[in-house]
Amino acid sequence: PHMQKPQFQHPVVLKGNVLLHAYLTRQTDVLSEASQEDLNFMLRYSSSLIDAMISVCKHQESLAAALNCIKFGQYVAQGMWMKDSELLQLPHFTSAEVAHATKGKNGVKTIKDYIALDNDSKKGLADFSDAQKEDIFKTCTLLPDVTIESKVFVDDDEDSNVYEGDLCTVAVTITRNNLEDGEKAGLVHAPRFPFPKREAWWVALGTTQGKIISIDKVTSPNKVVEHKIKFLAPKTGTYEFELHVLSNAYVGFDFSDSVELKTLDASVLPEYKIHPDDAELDDEPTLFEEMMNANIEDDSDSEEEEDSDSDDESEEGGIRELTAAERKKQELQNARKKAASAAGDDSDSDDDSDVEEVHAD
Repeated sequence: PHMQKPQFQHPVVLKGNVLLHAYLTRQTDVLSEASQEDLNFMLRYSSSLIDAMISVCKHQESLAAALNCIKFGQYVAQGMWMKDSELLQLPHFTSAEVAHATKGKNGVKTIKDYIALDNDSKKGLADFSDAQKEDIFKTCTLLPDVTIESKVFVDDDEDSNVYEGDLCTVAVTITRNNLEDGEKAGLVHAPRFPFPKREAWWVALGTTQGKIISIDKVTSPNKVVEHKIKFLAPKTGTYEFELHVLSNAYVGFDFSDSVELKTLDASVLPEYKIHPDDAELDDEPTLFEEMMNANIEDDSDSEEEEDSDSDDESEEGGIRELTAAERKKQELQNARKKAASAAGDDSDSDDDSDVEEVHAD
């Protein structure tokens, strides 16, 4: 059966579309109380829905679509239209203050550049009170100031080279420079979003062809966070991957870099030789066999007690019939003898001394 096509003209769809546009264009003041409640209901579940959208993109291995979903989540958190200036994330800022702050001497276009200016050089504050200016300065210290570092390596490998089939690790380190040692990141500054939201970072690694290798949401609030991405090294050659680190709630703090990987032919590696002690482990009984032997011994002991009279009579005549448990044990031992004979193991005996300790690898 084919999936039913969405009906974009359906009243419910139209209503949700209008409410979302009103929120992103900052026109919620014209909404009725009932419409405002419906909008809040939508926003309450927006984060979970956007995460689900990213999961679908991950399943489809579409890097571009996943990045667009993450960026859409940033604008939802800040209540901004996609073409709005990043400076509208600052409190009390409107399009008038943005126009003044981005023009002339010391004019800046990005929120990062604006934060980097000292307070006396920040523009667009002429019409604000001292309290409003303090709000803006305080917000500038709360917005992310992160350093992203990455490296590629192979765990527990004496050779620094990467060979085809190796388990590679891309370690991404996020350092929050605006936090003191031991301090943790709190809630994001999102005054237009009606619900608390914790700071997190999306870390995505993909190919230059737009295929996702890994994408994860890093939620640790620590000053320094390390996220590891593991994958098998591809066939021999030189590769370039795209690394993206994006905020879940702030616009203009995204980080992108390229990760280079050179893999060598694994056939040049020395042949791996098994240590004799390790080879002998193949002759050890498995955990399942040990458990079966233990059960056989228990059954044998119980049946010997029950049939002690009959066994005594048989033994007096020099002939004793094997019990069912003993026959089962003998069959298991014979089977093990056949399996061990191929490896030259002829040391099995019928004594209970063959039962060795359990070695759980």
